[in-house]
Amino acid sequence: MMKKFLCVLAVVVLMASLLTGCKSSGDLTKITLNEVAHSIFYAPMYVAFEKDYFKDEGLKVDLVNGLGADKTMTAVLSGDCDIGFMGAEASIYVYNEGAEDYVINFAQLTQRAGNFLVSKNKNEEFAWGNVKGKTVIGGRAGGMPQMVFEYILKKQGINPKTDLTIIQNIDFGLTAQAFASNTGDYTIEFEPAATALELEGTGKVVASLGVESGKVPYTAYAVRKSYLKKNPEIIQGFTNAIQKGMDYVATHTPKEIAAVIAPQFAETDKDTLVKIVTRYYEQDTWKESLLFEQESFDLLQDILDSAGELSKRVDYNEIINTEFAKKAFNK
Repeated sequence: MMKKFLCVLAVVVLMASLLTGCKSSGDLTKITLNEVAHSIFYAPMYVAFEKDYFKDEGLKVDLVNGLGADKTMTAVLSGDCDIGFMGAEASIYVYNEGAEDYVINFAQLTQRAGNFLVSKNKNEEFAWGNVKGKTVIGGRAGGMPQMVFEYILKKQGINPKTDLTIIQNIDFGLTAQAFASNTGDYTIEFEPAATALELEGTGKVVASLGVESGKVPYTAYAVRKSYLKKNPEIIQGFTNAIQKGMDYVATHTPKEIAAVIAPQFAETDKDTLVKIVTRYYEQDTWKESLLFEQESFDLLQDILDSAGELSKRVDYNEIINTEFAKKAFNK
């Protein structure tokens, strides 16, 4: 299922050693960060941008929206970006394909899924059994949104293959538009798309995948092994800045957080932004530290295995590095 994608990555990674990925910008070191999506779900990272925490660490970080983990991973392996921000499942796929310069996760940002189930029926009293026989706009096979959804369905005694129809061929970022155009009975959406569908009267948020699935290592920061070896000071500074963002959201109200990250979401009005931040805040989305723990990694592999996407289990110490997160948290 992921084979074709990973074969392409295997070719692309051969070019990576030719690219340094980091340039000087005045007194700051310029790096490129490719994020899997631009979502309020990642509020601590945007706090780091808006509060100049990266600048404080001597970094100028250019942010690029990868529009999906597969594209973000391709950018990391090709050297088009220095750091990738995506689900750690992508690094497991790459490692299992035998990539020599594989990808290492050095910081985990979110500990719950950040998407929501939106129903076309705005008056629905939701129970998971309601999805049986219905059509749901889901995510790409092998991606965290889809796998967590299937994980929840199985916990509820629902067979993802036979009890409902899941649409998986709609591009990431276009699912809300497809749903608004009358495709599907339900859709799985990140914020701000989920709330936007509610506000325009197209649907109703009926369940949080983050609440239903429990704590999972949903998104993490990753770099090529070679980049990590050559640039530990950059990785430490970057991790320090993100930890400061984590500290901020842990000690401030949703209203205060929303006010800081507002420039990142100019298209979202103030009240809606506060509502969305509150939704993520109250479900305990963000970790206290960036430490990617073994228990979380084991759960991630359980989810991949349950989805039929894990060819073999990967040793935690091979693709997880906790050195930088520990130093940042204890700084």
